[in-house]
Amino acid sequence: MQITILWENLYYFVRNNGTRIRKKRRERVCVKLKMPKASPILRKGQKALQDLNLLKILNSEITHELSSNRFQDNQSGTLGDFKVEYDAPQSHDVVLRTKFESGEEVAVSALLGPETFVRESRFPREVLMKVCLTKPVLCSILQFDCRVTEKHIEGSDFDIRNAYYLQSSTCLGRPLYRGPMFSSLDPHLQVALKEYLVARGIGEHLTNYLLLHLHKKEQDQYVNWLQKLESMVAKS
Repeated sequence: MQITILWENLYYFVRNNGTRIRKKRRERVCVKLKMPKASPILRKGQKALQDLNLLKILNSEITHELSSNRFQDNQSGTLGDFKVEYDAPQSHDVVLRTKFESGEEVAVSALLGPETFVRESRFPREVLMKVCLTKPVLCSILQFDCRVTEKHIEGSDFDIRNAYYLQSSTCLGRPLYRGPMFSSLDPHLQVALKEYLVARGIGEHLTNYLLLHLHKKEQDQYVNWLQKLESMVAKS
């Protein structure tokens, strides 16, 4: 009788404890199954905070660019006899053109060059300017590759890097002899060629205009890019 009671007590003890153990195991499994559901919520919250932080920085940068007026104290220059032929808001370059009574035409194409760190400057970049001259009846072209830089005190100046004589506009890509290195020319000839361009309107007023206009153009493009980025981040 006592043995029977002992076995019954042992049976109920094992059965009850086994139930509790299985219940605890099920609870642990449920907790493990619920944990991954919290990760997407956490990631979403982190993403929202990162987006908010980026929006604050973008807004601060836009406000700074719009209020800084970095080039307001610089001389604006004038176009003189030139007219703007091409100056799209999204492009990097600007094209100017003029025609004289003699039929001679002058075209100027200019864009900003790489940043320079030689000295402190109001304009961080120089202007790369290409000047092409044509005469009536003739199909030949005089092409000058120039560089516009800011003067140490105020204003701007340009220097000729290369001078080419092209038989026609179709010769631009052909490996023909187009002239010697400009720096190897006689200094008097170098000065005379520069004066030749100045007489055709490539003077300080024009280079001041190009230097200021192209830097403002780049700044406007940068602000526009920031605003588009801000709008995209805000929608996400």
